[in-house]
Amino acid sequence: MALAILHGPALRERTTLRLGGTAMAEVVLGTAEDCEALPDALKRLGGRPLILGYGSNILAADGQLPLVVVTPAMQEAPTVVGEDARGVLVHVGAGFRLPRLLGWLCSHGLSGLEGLAGIPGTVGGAVAMNAGSYGCETGERIDRVTLFDPQHGVRTLERRGLQFSYRHFGVLADAGGEEAPEYAIVTGAVFRVGVASRDVVHGKMQECYRKKKATQPVTSYSAGCVFKNPAHNLSAGKILDDNGFKGKRHGDMMFSEMHANFLINRGNGTSEQAEYLIQNAQETIHRITDLSLELEVKIIK
Repeated sequence: MALAILHGPALRERTTLRLGGTAMAEVVLGTAEDCEALPDALKRLGGRPLILGYGSNILAADGQLPLVVVTPAMQEAPTVVGEDARGVLVHVGAGFRLPRLLGWLCSHGLSGLEGLAGIPGTVGGAVAMNAGSYGCETGERIDRVTLFDPQHGVRTLERRGLQFSYRHFGVLADAGGEEAPEYAIVTGAVFRVGVASRDVVHGKMQECYRKKKATQPVTSYSAGCVFKNPAHNLSAGKILDDNGFKGKRHGDMMFSEMHANFLINRGNGTSEQAEYLIQNAQETIHRITDLSLELEVKIIK
């Protein structure tokens, strides 16, 4: 399958916050092999690459953007590729939706990712940002990752060559001190999961989703948490709540009345309105508490 090129994609339609202007083009990668033709395609198209899965942690600017959206659409369904005393190995493509993966694991009695229930997005996106919730992080269950970058091509790296931290994924530098590539694309991953009864796995997933639904605006247009927690025992949401940001509005954008760390689009919001609220929150919290709120959502311009 050859990569597909689409012109003028609207980022408002490609992000869960439903914000953003128009990119120059979109390159859709159906297989890992398609990635080999990507550098030439980007050179022809002339824009900066924006690797985008489901767009669930993106705040894209308004207007015409000098970007080429790169969509890893590798849809390989979950497959058991190994089993040992430490667990079961499951391979899945980067474009496969995370909720579908969790449903498949549940139906096969495989445990370890239940805490991610209720998180939208793709497997590739979950790996790339080390998505996590309720004490469960994607990186904790990674055995190996296949990725592409223009410097090395397609390669599979074992866990010892990868680095996971809070909402971050990276490749450990080689001893030779190579420069980091311009971009890297996750094309697939192998997870190491445990074995449990389907009822137990389903029960844990339901419990996590119920907690999310009761405390987070899961049905609203949002990009998930706006800010990272400043420390392990400090919640960005509570800090914002304590300082009057819950329900604060600017235009059609607002911090959720359910959870102050969720910025939501009431329908006709703009990126300019969203950035105003974000900047106002950072400046206010720093002035009052001396804490610096670091973005978890990625601002794309």
